[in-house]
Amino acid sequence: MASLIATWFAQGRKSFGVPTERSQLPNWFRGRPVLQPQLCPEDCLACVTSCPTNAISKDPLRLDMGRCLYCHHCFKACQTGALTISNDHRLATSTREDLILDGHAQKLASALDKETRRVLGRALRLRQVSAGGCNGCESELQTATNVVWDMSRFGIHFVASPRHADGIVVTGPVSANMEQALRDTLDAVPSPRIVVAAGTCAISGGVFADLPNCRNGVMPDIPVDLYIPGCPPHPLTFLDGLLRLLGRMK
Repeated sequence: MASLIATWFAQGRKSFGVPTERSQLPNWFRGRPVLQPQLCPEDCLACVTSCPTNAISKDPLRLDMGRCLYCHHCFKACQTGALTISNDHRLATSTREDLILDGHAQKLASALDKETRRVLGRALRLRQVSAGGCNGCESELQTATNVVWDMSRFGIHFVASPRHADGIVVTGPVSANMEQALRDTLDAVPSPRIVVAAGTCAISGGVFADLPNCRNGVMPDIPVDLYIPGCPPHPLTFLDGLLRLLGRMK
């Protein structure tokens, strides 16, 4: 036991710090895209034609992070610097419209109303629903619970039953076979409850959008409180979004 304790002290702290604007991630990390429409020639469609999910449009230049796969194809195709990518992990928003970038400052996720936060408190219990995804987002959410990201230190936990949850986290494009299961899970969560759409597929359907058995993400009649884009979203992006939702980030 003594040798084990000595090993723990020798290893030092393993957990990442609290997410901040200056959280340091590698330069190769694919974070928030940066648009400079004034640098984009009117007759250039290189970025538009290179996007596999139609996330980019012109006149004016816009990029929908809810459709973006962060595949880097558009950034490689752009020769003028109108489209670049940063390593800023802060991507989560409270509305679908805020995911659309047009060169102006992005509006980040805002806190829930005071009454909901009063009921939920500072802790959060979430039931994750995998609605037909590839398991990429699910793996990243599981990573958010490990010793490096350790979301439990903020009082955020995944639970096995929706009856023990404050809300649900949806991943995947919502296949036809999972639509009713998603609705039943949400109905089992007591009010007030929150809904988080995590990953491009849960927001717009991603690469599966408009397929016959795909619902293109969370159905329109289900209100979403937090959109976390990414393919898949990084654990730090997920954690940052939840902390903003709880009003614990400025």
